[in-house]
Amino acid sequence: MSSAIHVEHLCKYYEVHQKDPGLMGSLRSFVRRKFQVVPAVKDISFDIGAGEIVGFLGPNGAGKTTTLKGICGLLPIKSGTIRYDGDDITGHASFRLVRRGLAMVPEGRGMFGALTIEENLAMGAYVRHDREGVRADIEHVFTLFPRLKERRRQTAGTMSGGEQQMLAMGRALMSKPRLLLLDEPSMGLAPLMVQKVFETVLQVSREGVTILLIEQNAKLALEVSHRGYVMESGEITLSGKAADLLHDPKVRAAYLGESA
Repeated sequence: MSSAIHVEHLCKYYEVHQKDPGLMGSLRSFVRRKFQVVPAVKDISFDIGAGEIVGFLGPNGAGKTTTLKGICGLLPIKSGTIRYDGDDITGHASFRLVRRGLAMVPEGRGMFGALTIEENLAMGAYVRHDREGVRADIEHVFTLFPRLKERRRQTAGTMSGGEQQMLAMGRALMSKPRLLLLDEPSMGLAPLMVQKVFETVLQVSREGVTILLIEQNAKLALEVSHRGYVMESGEITLSGKAADLLHDPKVRAAYLGESA
């Protein structure tokens, strides 16, 4: 199986301000402040085969979102190499990667609240110039999410969380991605909405899109994924077939609430 994305030795560090209790006054604190280098992602390597769904599991602060943002150019990385369809895309701007078929649905959705559903979807196709194709794909998104069609002229800021998540996914699909990065798509959603979102993940996968999925609901993530990685404290601590991870005692104890 060919790799859609291949990451080698990815590292990302943050500089965190250390307060000095011996200093008085904001100006002196600014001049003499100290920084501590904190590793967020520590020399991780992984790959995702074309057509796969690969889930990333782990607690908050494990480095999952930082990894996604590093791949799609939203965060600079300290070191490492990112290859997409065989080409080195390390450090490429995110808008250039969208044109190459890479799209991300961020945690928090990031809607244009004053725009309608239909206008938000059109914004997702800003890199395209095929008007007829864009219209057809808007209708395809409405097929995936009939509720959006019912509310196509409603402003995004007045929608429920579940509807906004549908819209965020639909907007990303409007760029016709070959690799879709999903960051916590079920966060804060009602169970019926979660079910709909994951049904759509599977449908999009069947249409040939490769998917990297970050998800706190480990059971759901592993049930829809082909393979999985577990991240803790910036490192990949476990990887394998999703079915194997789903029955791994350590995974079940840490993420499914069962006794080891």
